[in-house]
Amino acid sequence: MKRVVVEQFGGVENLKLVEEPTPAPAAGQVRVRLTSVGMNHAELMARRGEYRLSSGDPPFTPGVEGGGVIEAVGPGVADRRIGQRVILSPDAPRLAAGGLGGTYRTHYLCAAAQTLPAPDALPDDQLGAVWLAYLTAWGCLVWKQNVRPGQVVALPAASSSVALAAAQIAKAMGAEAIGLTTRQDKKRRLQALPAARYDHVLVTRGPDSDDLPWHREIKTLTDGRGVDVFFDPVAAGACLNMEIRCLAQRGTVWVYGLLGEPGVVDVTPLIRKHAAIRGWVLGELVADREATEAGCRWILDRFADGTFTQHVDRTFSLEDVRNAHAFMERGDHVGKLVLRP
Repeated sequence: MKRVVVEQFGGVENLKLVEEPTPAPAAGQVRVRLTSVGMNHAELMARRGEYRLSSGDPPFTPGVEGGGVIEAVGPGVADRRIGQRVILSPDAPRLAAGGLGGTYRTHYLCAAAQTLPAPDALPDDQLGAVWLAYLTAWGCLVWKQNVRPGQVVALPAASSSVALAAAQIAKAMGAEAIGLTTRQDKKRRLQALPAARYDHVLVTRGPDSDDLPWHREIKTLTDGRGVDVFFDPVAAGACLNMEIRCLAQRGTVWVYGLLGEPGVVDVTPLIRKHAAIRGWVLGELVADREATEAGCRWILDRFADGTFTQHVDRTFSLEDVRNAHAFMERGDHVGKLVLRP
């Protein structure tokens, strides 16, 4: 078995591929040969030492999602079989839930109950790239917010895998989806991408990185009413100020990331709009087993019937993990990046 280890906090040079004996499953366990591991910004932060709450101190193996094919089953396992395509459950990698830890590896050992049979419509290179994007979006927009038909959902960082998933979920709920991106070239790529289900895509910055008056476009597109829900991983400075300005009455800005630079924010409009800013992390959903199972079923059913389709921008071999991290940090991709063990 091969796995990636972060030897110390810092740059990509601290990602090391190690080889060790492949473990055998114990009673109630299965061993999954991973065919794909989704990459997420959380792993970049963990490598840099900015996410110790999740990673702990080095050495550790990054990765929070994965999927593949069962190649061994332990005693007492009756509902899983060798050769079955599965997705690791959201709690499988979580050490706090008794998981093995990070998924940047070729094989994964877990309880049989911590795997979910994969729909045939989901290809092997996407088995390990579903949960972080789709459950993060479903948990907030459906489970917490209860987005309704006719509402307007605006999605900053529109080229990210989470925003693409959120747009598909918003459309499935009957809402209107507006994507926000800082780059004109990404707008063009999104408009040509079948998996990008946006009704509109707006550019928020000019060629000199100056902020554009995109609030005027929002006002026009919503007939002056504003946005019901912002689902935002940037959440800082000028971007957050503009979102508050664009909120509809009783609207909500949901913050699920902190990619922006901190800055002064005027919250005064929240008062007259009876609006709110709220925080969201996937861990809140994963802590509720019944809700997590409902979300997983809802998402997989829509992959099975073709409602949802995911866009993988690029795949990297596990051996090429340093280049994969460097590529992700440049931010030129649209959709998901995947490691191929």
